[in-house]
Amino acid sequence: MAYDPATGTIVLFGGYGAHGVLDSTWTWDGTTWTKLAPASHPAARDTASMAYDPATGNVVLFGGQGTRYRYLGDTWTWNGTTWAKLAPASHPSIRADAPMAYDAATSDIVLTGGGAGSKVLNDTWTWNGTTWTKLAPAAKPPAQAGASMAYDPATGNVILFGGYDSGALDGTWTWDGTAWTNQAPAASPHARYVASMAYDPATGNVILFGGYDEGALGDTWTWGSSS
Repeated sequence: MAYDPATGTIVLFGGYGAHGVLDSTWTWDGTTWTKLAPASHPAARDTASMAYDPATGNVVLFGGQGTRYRYLGDTWTWNGTTWAKLAPASHPSIRADAPMAYDAATSDIVLTGGGAGSKVLNDTWTWNGTTWTKLAPAAKPPAQAGASMAYDPATGNVILFGGYDSGALDGTWTWDGTAWTNQAPAASPHARYVASMAYDPATGNVILFGGYDEGALGDTWTWGSSS
């Protein structure tokens, strides 16, 4: 799910229902959900990565887990009307649950980690609207899937929290467009994965809610540049 400023709607694709993975496209206009029927669309999947790319005016979708637990590595864009499958010369390997966010400081989408079966990843990729580029930062978050990630305009950094490998993680990392930095805030949420995270312009904070660690969580945290 991602907000599409070009249409003023939130776009949702796929997910997991009573009969398995889904391939439907829905939009939310602030009042009503509308099910769309685009001529072209990605195959059914859940845990795909999605983010809006202001540079192209498209929502970008990557990977996920499809039917029969098959991991995917395809790239799609949504232009407000239909989905288009792209064929970039370079792209991340198949994966699901990979955190992805638009980095306004560099005008790129950044993706890191994710998992494919027993393999959990910690590579970093950027999307410039045309192709994916694999980066080699000196430091990087540990291998994880299901981490929470959002861009923080107040600092010009992308913030990443948590995720899971052999268990839930509680690390806080920031990405400045070139390097990852491991933060050590005095207070932080305890370990979790698949938590919801978004930037709140009204307060100038990144908000994190819930997640999972040996049970569902329902706590709310704010990140304000360094703590």
